[in-house]
Amino acid sequence: MGMTMTEKILASHIGKDFVEAGDLIIAPVDLVLANDITGPPAITEFEKIGKPVFDKDKIALVPDHFSPCKDIQSAMMCKRMRDFARKHEITNYFEVGRMGIEHALLPDQGLVAPGEIIIGADSHTCTYGALNALSTGMGQTDIGAAFASGTTWFKVPSAIKVNLTGTLPKYVKGKDLILTLIGMIGVDGARYQSLEFCGEGVKALTMADRFTICNMAIEAGAKNGIFPVDEQTEAYLKGRVTRPWKAVEADADAKYEREININLSELVPVVSYPHLPENTHPVSESGHIKIDQIVVGSCTNGRLEDLAQAAEVLKGKKVHPDVRAIIIPATQEIYQEAMKLGYIDIFIDANAAVSTPTCGPCLGGYMGILADGERAVSTTNRNFRGRMGHVDSEVYLASPYTAAASAIKGYIASPEEVL
Repeated sequence: MGMTMTEKILASHIGKDFVEAGDLIIAPVDLVLANDITGPPAITEFEKIGKPVFDKDKIALVPDHFSPCKDIQSAMMCKRMRDFARKHEITNYFEVGRMGIEHALLPDQGLVAPGEIIIGADSHTCTYGALNALSTGMGQTDIGAAFASGTTWFKVPSAIKVNLTGTLPKYVKGKDLILTLIGMIGVDGARYQSLEFCGEGVKALTMADRFTICNMAIEAGAKNGIFPVDEQTEAYLKGRVTRPWKAVEADADAKYEREININLSELVPVVSYPHLPENTHPVSESGHIKIDQIVVGSCTNGRLEDLAQAAEVLKGKKVHPDVRAIIIPATQEIYQEAMKLGYIDIFIDANAAVSTPTCGPCLGGYMGILADGERAVSTTNRNFRGRMGHVDSEVYLASPYTAAASAIKGYIASPEEVL
């Protein structure tokens, strides 16, 4: 019997020819990640073990959630992680000014490669499946133990095969695809399963699309999302990853719990209504739902391609006077490139606020908290009640195209209404 991409990665890491869904294994990992919220408790657990870090080059620490620090408590958390990084000479510690949003930063820095296992104390660690890696989020205790051992335990997940055909229509992006899929199967539709994307439609998706899709695999309950390697993957890795890597492909006779077929050509811009990502509707059917704020950014949609889409919509226009528009490039490099391309001028000329890289508003941290009764269209990944502020506020998830169009109109709008 054949294996899925995820099963092959796990099997290779433990030196076996075969694993299958349900097996319990302990596997070495290639990278362990924590941020300024999850890092301090993981460090506390690590220190109880009384051993040195397993490999100072295979731990990544990124202060991005409440950083640049918004208050004394967040400053203390960042200091805890900073002191740990200095004590153990952690190679991949990214201080303010050098940091970015972790799940955009690590791939861009070449810290992720095909066939590797990456675990992180953040649920959206599953982002790196776009590069054919097995990446998944874990709790702080598991991460603290991995700091010392370089290993972790897995229950080998079963898999769902997502067959993609066709090409994306104009103004439809990876965010629309993943929101559509979550709308189809629900927020628990892939619970502790691997979402494996394949088919001739994969080539129609940019790397930014794939990062977005894998990032939100967790919003369907998945253990991980993963794509095969193709020419686009190789082009992205070139110049970033210098160590040897080996792509994995699913066997033709791999076992899947079910298969889902999606024709990309039939997709439309969608928006996910409060208070679950599965509450997906076509933008064209949303009516004129008045909004107070839009956010373009986060580990889901803060990449250069996402900023380009927002700039395309906002160029030569103004944000509606009743709307606050917040743009957050995901890394310093993305910020610089956006400046060179003129995107930052477009945003500021449109009366949008542009921030240094931070997760900020995505988790209700800062830089865009919502008040009672306010509504936001956001390119972030979750719209749970109270996620971005007051429990009686509302978050609508959408692509950068839709968010930017909504900023201009003052209500949830399709990009076709503006462009």
